[in-house]
Amino acid sequence: MLNYKLLCLTMASFAWECFFCFFPSLLLLLLSLALRWPRVRSWTRLAVRAAGWRLWIIICLILELPLDRNTRALTKEVRSPGTDVLSGSGQASDGPRLICKATALAKYLLRHCGSLARPRLASWPRGDPHIQTLYSMLCGQHEDTLQFTRDNLLLRDGGIVALDWAVGTRQGEPIGKKKWEGRREHQSGGKALGCFTATPPVLIVIPQSWGGVTPHLKALCHQAVRQGFYVVVFHARGTAGCPLTTARRTEFGDPADLEQAVAYVHSRHPSSALVAVSEGSGSGILLSYLGESGSSSYLLAAAAISPVLLGQLWFETAMPPLYRWGVLFHRKMQLSRYGSSFRGVLDVDRALSCSSLRDFEEALSCSSAQLQQTDATPPLSSQNSGLSSGSHSQQGLAPSVAWTLGERAYPAKDWDSYWERNEPLRDADEVAVPVLCVCSRDDPLLPPASTLPLPLFQSNPYFLLALTDRGGHCGFTLEGGSTSNEEVEDGNWSHVAVLEYFRVVADFLKGEEREKTSWGGPPGEYCQAGQRSRTGNVAPPRRRKATMMRRLRLQVPEQSGVDGEEGNFTWKRSYTR
Repeated sequence: MLNYKLLCLTMASFAWECFFCFFPSLLLLLLSLALRWPRVRSWTRLAVRAAGWRLWIIICLILELPLDRNTRALTKEVRSPGTDVLSGSGQASDGPRLICKATALAKYLLRHCGSLARPRLASWPRGDPHIQTLYSMLCGQHEDTLQFTRDNLLLRDGGIVALDWAVGTRQGEPIGKKKWEGRREHQSGGKALGCFTATPPVLIVIPQSWGGVTPHLKALCHQAVRQGFYVVVFHARGTAGCPLTTARRTEFGDPADLEQAVAYVHSRHPSSALVAVSEGSGSGILLSYLGESGSSSYLLAAAAISPVLLGQLWFETAMPPLYRWGVLFHRKMQLSRYGSSFRGVLDVDRALSCSSLRDFEEALSCSSAQLQQTDATPPLSSQNSGLSSGSHSQQGLAPSVAWTLGERAYPAKDWDSYWERNEPLRDADEVAVPVLCVCSRDDPLLPPASTLPLPLFQSNPYFLLALTDRGGHCGFTLEGGSTSNEEVEDGNWSHVAVLEYFRVVADFLKGEEREKTSWGGPPGEYCQAGQRSRTGNVAPPRRRKATMMRRLRLQVPEQSGVDGEEGNFTWKRSYTR
């Protein structure tokens, strides 16, 4: 009897051990069988999504990141009649909305630029604004296979900017041989820009104002190279390894360096169409260049992804701490590298102790926050410089250099006067080439979408705004499987939209030129820009007075649909400036 009880206990213990041993495998088997049922699979997906969403809320609260900011701030404005001209209808759309004045160019874009309406942007979690923003800044969408060669361009004041030319990929694929075999395919959705069939167009890429090439920008360069562009990345003085040879930094809206770089690129490729695209705060110098150059610009068209349209407001608006400290750390590292050269003209220690972007910018750019010294700038040490002993401080520039720089040879008196000469849209009414701004209403790095200067886009025929509900800052990730186009391998809608926009604008201007020529009249406005980009000479530098942004001129026009009258506006460029 005792042996029988021991045997039963042994068998029971063995059974329990087997049960606990095979229980995980049995559980996985039952779960896999259950997930074969559509209803169970749907419930599981919802449960995992809900748990992930609650976990993400906790993370955002800890990091002080805003949740779904400004998703409905502009619903009434952007969907009002005459404002949203997407697809030529007044119906709401889940895709991007094109906000612009009803012109012939706008109609042409709506008919031929399908990327402005077709793709659907990713939803949460891939479509979360913070995930998209951090991914575009820190993570690559594919391996970095693009190779660059650098030109250091000597400027008129002795400074240097860097131009990185994309020359090929690490797989040995050169640029220029096979890229233009299909340049005539653009009429059926091909890759080519379509304006000049003899030479490839040149794409000038402008990074963020604090310098460096993000993975988002590398992906754009890679996509542009695949479509046959010559790609060149503009690096401001003292950024991205560019040597600093003068104790002068580039102000937020100072286009003088970019103007000389564009003229140099044009001299290297006089027969190519020049287009430019900026990333984030890099729009400051791009929009300033377009406004100051006016009708003498060498660019055929321009685009800005997540642009800073109102610079002063951007600096004065509180940024989430995670992004603010990241940007400040990057900029302070740049300043500390050349701290010994700037100490004669700047209060470097005060700038390095700033805890906000506004205080940092004010300490670097305003005379009220700088040391009042007139001595020459001391030379940099051989370890971290490029400054020579003959360099001058901002107060001791040579007369010819001071005349060339004008008011920018000296720091601004105060914060307001700094923005009188650096606001990106201060000369918006002088812009004479089409500009596409790609913005998202949930951008965590920019001010609320309700502050967008919508009257500018509604009244100025050269400014177009593609506004999306989701996208983050330079994110704009596409929903998986939303498009079958093989071009969209990186899943970024803004890249596809911008490159297609350049092609469509070039086609439109080419048609304008052909139509004007057939009627015996003068060529269209943008066509004159294309002709000038091929044959014009470098214009001499101009001295300009500080001007305020023309807010009073940005009046909302009368409401009219895309099929309404275009008024007396023509595409003939005026040279009366």
